[in-house]
Parts: sequence; structure tokens; C-alpha cells
Amino acid sequence: MTIRNEDSAKIRVMVVDDSALMRKLISEILKKDPELDVVSTAMDGSFALGKIPHARPDVITMDLDMPRMDGLTALRHIVRDYQIPVVLVSSLTTKGGHLTLDGLALGAVDFVTKPHDAISIHIHEVAQELILKVKTAGRASVSKIRVQHDQQLLLKKPYNAKKDCHEQNIRKVVAIGISTGGPNAISTFLPRIPKDFSAAILIVQHMPEGFTGLFAERLDQICKIRVKEARDGDRLYSGTALIAPGNHHLKVAKVSRDCVAVLSSSVPVNGHRPSVDVLFNSVADEYGADCIGVIMTGMGEDGARGLGRIKMSGGYTMGQSEDSCVVYGMPKIAQEMGHVQEVVSLDNLPERLLSIMSDKSVYSGRAGKAFDVLSEASAKCT
Repeated sequence: MTIRNEDSAKIRVMVVDDSALMRKLISEILKKDPELDVVSTAMDGSFALGKIPHARPDVITMDLDMPRMDGLTALRHIVRDYQIPVVLVSSLTTKGGHLTLDGLALGAVDFVTKPHDAISIHIHEVAQELILKVKTAGRASVSKIRVQHDQQLLLKKPYNAKKDCHEQNIRKVVAIGISTGGPNAISTFLPRIPKDFSAAILIVQHMPEGFTGLFAERLDQICKIRVKEARDGDRLYSGTALIAPGNHHLKVAKVSRDCVAVLSSSVPVNGHRPSVDVLFNSVADEYGADCIGVIMTGMGEDGARGLGRIKMSGGYTMGQSEDSCVVYGMPKIAQEMGHVQEVVSLDNLPERLLSIMSDKSVYSGRAGKAFDVLSEASAKCT
């Protein structure tokens, strides 16, 4: 059963947390925005499930570490039975990080880190982030989230920090930018990339500091290629994916015959650090026609202009299809700007990357330039 209020002027929100103080704080934050309406609160997952049919929320904010019925159990029911978008409110601890990743794997749309108290010096930033993500969740499609039913079994494999990688001078780079719905999308397509993939993969996933390392470690356990959180000076290898660490921009630089990752704490771009635009601009400058840019599910315009920079440099650009995006924002804006050369669904992305890598006429950028010529000719005829 799906409960939605498409005609409601406001987004109806339910707040679930075992702390009365936190329920009050989160509710007060959300009530300050005229587009949000807190219609109910609950002290645990069991109470929340009992209140949903009457409260009819459009979005639920939920802590996961709760007594009686915990958040993960409740989340399974909410996603399966109601398909209501859930934004997790998580503690910034190792335990909280693992629970958050479990929640995202089970179908939560996004998460924010829990404010410590009402007088925290960061409460303003937390409030803005929470409001924005609740609004974004209100437009998200839960049915497009790939719930990782087998995630727990896969994660029983020991982490292998010495997974083989191809230590040769790389000539090709795939740069990926992704936001809301990203953890599930990445966990869907990256395990299908073969270990002998002939390019380095660089990923900017909008995610705060403290979570990207755990996320990379999980991906490494389920992928054939090596996946790790990028560190300053990391060499780029074929068959290896580097994920930008939270609160740091990721760039690349050629040093002698090697190419290395460069981290930066410079100002946020498009409101984000790491920013997709920063990565895309960097790979366009360093690799030109030898890079592929992929912009995926997420809200906002981060990465749209950088994708255009890759296209102008002779690289190839791809955007995730609307029907496979949890939030069709970033790819939509990039496409409206004319920077997406090919639209691809999440299911077809691994095969298309492999096909493009082996098709020199496409990868060299000649297909992209031909695309531009045809587009210009078409425009002159209209």
C-alpha cells in the first residue's frame, strides 16, 4: 500500500526518535519551513507503524538505534508496505555509520547526522541540511531504490585491503558524480564492473565526513575491483575506484608518468564539498578525450557544468535515465544544458561503460564531436 498526498500544499512529515528532546528539536527545525508540516511523532518503530495509516506522512525522519522495534526493522516495513521516503537521522559514530549504511541498503532515501543539542554551534547547518533533504525526499521515488536484500550476507566476507589492482600507468578515467539515491545505485552497478577494467574510476558521492570511508570499505567487500576512500597522493590504477572523502574535494594531477589523487579543503562548490564539478573539471583538464563523465541520481545542479567541460575537452558524457533515478535532478539539468551525449539506465550502465571503453571511435571523443555537428545542423534546419 502506498500512502501519498500529491495534492497537499505542504510535505507532511513524521518524526521518529526514542529521545523526547530529539523529537522536539527535529520537529521545531522542520516546522520553521513553510513547506513542511510535522503531522506526527513516534518514540520507536512500532509506534510509527501504528500511526502511519492515520497520519499519512509524505516523508518520515527516523533514528535507527531505538528500543523495542528498532529503526531497521521498521524501515523494512515502511519501504515494503507503504513506499514512504525515509530520511535517516544518524549519530556520527562508527556504530551509527554502519547502521546508516544498513538503512540506505534497505531503502532509505538519504540521511543527516544528528545534532547534539539545541545550542550546538552547528545547529544552523544541520537544520538547513535536514530541511533540504526532507524536501528532496518528498520528491523522491522509493520504488526506484534498489533494496540490497543480500547485503548482509555479502558483508560477512572479510575486508581485503590487498585486493589486486593493475599497477600500470593509466590512460583512461571514468569520473562519476552522484547524490541522493547514490549509495544504492553505486552498490547496484559497481559490483558488475570486472576486475580487469581498463580504467581508473573516481567517484564523488555527496556524503559527510566519517561515512565515506565506511562506504568505500563496504563496496570493496562486494566488488571485483578494489574500492577505497581516496587519500592525498594516491596513485590512480586501472581496476581501482577511489571515492572522494567527505568534506574534501577530489582532483587529479599528473606527476611525471603517474596520475595521483589530490584532496582539497577549499570552499564548497554548489554548496558541496566534495563537489562533482570540481572532479569533472579536473579530469577534463588532465585527461581530455581520455575520460568518461557520468552524472547520476541526485538533486541540484552539481556536476552539470563540469560534465560540459568534459564534453568540450573531447571526453564522452553520460547521464542516468529518468526512469532509473531516485531523484532526477542532476542528470536532468546536465541534459537541459546540452552536456549529456548519452542517456543510460542504471541496469545498462556497466555494459555501456565496457562497450565504450572498447570502442575507440566513441571513447576518443569523435562520436561526441559528430553528435555536436549533427545537433548544430538540426538546429539550423528548424
